[in-house]
Amino acid sequence: MNKITNIKRYHIAKVYRRDNPAMTRGRYREFYQCDFDIAGQYDPMIPDAECLKIVHEILSELDLGDFRIKVNDRRILDGMFAVCGVPDEKFCTMCSTVDKLDKMSWEDVKNEMVNEKGLAPEAADQIGEYVSLQGGMDLAEKLLQDPRLSQSKQACAGLTDMKQLFIYLQLFRLTTSLARGLDYYTGVIYEAVLTQSGPVPAPPQEQNGAAGEEAVSVGSVAGGGRYDGLVGMFDPKGQKVPCVGVSIGIERVFSIVEQKAEASAERVRTTETQVMVASAQKDLLEERLKLAAELWDSGIKAEVMYKKNPKLLSQLQHCEDSGIPLVAILGEQELKDGVVKLRNVASREEVDVSRVELVDEIKSRTLQ
Repeated sequence: MNKITNIKRYHIAKVYRRDNPAMTRGRYREFYQCDFDIAGQYDPMIPDAECLKIVHEILSELDLGDFRIKVNDRRILDGMFAVCGVPDEKFCTMCSTVDKLDKMSWEDVKNEMVNEKGLAPEAADQIGEYVSLQGGMDLAEKLLQDPRLSQSKQACAGLTDMKQLFIYLQLFRLTTSLARGLDYYTGVIYEAVLTQSGPVPAPPQEQNGAAGEEAVSVGSVAGGGRYDGLVGMFDPKGQKVPCVGVSIGIERVFSIVEQKAEASAERVRTTETQVMVASAQKDLLEERLKLAAELWDSGIKAEVMYKKNPKLLSQLQHCEDSGIPLVAILGEQELKDGVVKLRNVASREEVDVSRVELVDEIKSRTLQ
C-alpha cells in the first residue's frame, strides 16, 4: 500500500488459521505470532542466512530444549517433482503430501500420493529416493551432480543458492523432505522443531548429526522462507519486492514452557513485580501504601494486597504462586526501629534492612 521496497522489521500480533486445528496439540485458529522479515533487492542468501541465525538465537535463548532447523528450497522440490515425472498441476498437492513425512511413514505418504492423488507408482518411488536423503553442504554438492536432478534449471539454481547459504552459515542440516506446502514460497524454506526436552544444545557448528526424537507434542515452533512473489500479488502494477522472513509461534512456545514447568514442578513467573510490600500485623495498610509509593518513585516494581488486613501467610503464598522474588515486611517493631524485614521468597532467608538503604538493597538483589 505504501510502495515500500526495502524494509527490515519484526512484528508481534494475532494471526489466523483457516483450517480446523487440533487445539490439544497447541494449534489454534487464532493465535499470536512473532514475525521477522527482510524485504529488498540484495545479493543471494545474505538476508536468508540472517533469518536462520535469528531463529537459532531466539530458540537458544528461550531454553526450550534441543531443537533442529530443517532447511530446503522450493526450487529443489519443484525440480525434483519435474524430473520424477510429476505433472505440473500436481506440484502443490505433492508438496503437501511430502510435508507429512515428519508425521507419517514413507509407505503411508506413497499410498496417499498414488492411491488418493493419482500419481504414478514409479514417480512416487523416484521421489522416495530423494526425500530419504539428509545432509548439508555435501548433499547439495552431490545433488548438483545427480544425473536426473542436474537436468532441472530450477533445482540447480536452488542447490547453488543452498551451497552459498551453507558457506555463510556452515551450521544447519539440509532435510530434503521438508516441503511446507504453502504456494507463495519461492526459494529457501525452513522449519525449526524441538527434538527433545533438556538443556540448550551446543552451537550447531559443534553438533554432529541430528538430535534425538521430538519429545514435545506441539509440532514445529518456527518456520519461514523466501516469498519473492507475494507482495506483488497486492500491488496493482505487480511490482516485485523480494522478501524473506521467519515466524515464531508464541502460543506454542508458551505451551512448551508450561509443559516443562509442570514436569519439573517449577512455578512459572507470571509478573514482573520485584517486591511485595507486606505487613505482619493488622492496621498497617497506610504504612504499606506509603512504602509502596516510595518504591514506585524509585523505579522499583512493587505491589500490595488490596486488603486492609491480609494474613501474612496469604501474602507470602501470593508471592510464591506468582514468582515475586522479594517481600518487604513491615511490623510494629520494624517501624519503631526504622527497618524493613526483607525476605527472599525462594530461600525464605530474612534480613533487617535500614529504611534508607532499602531501595539500593532491592535493586542490588533484583539485578543479580
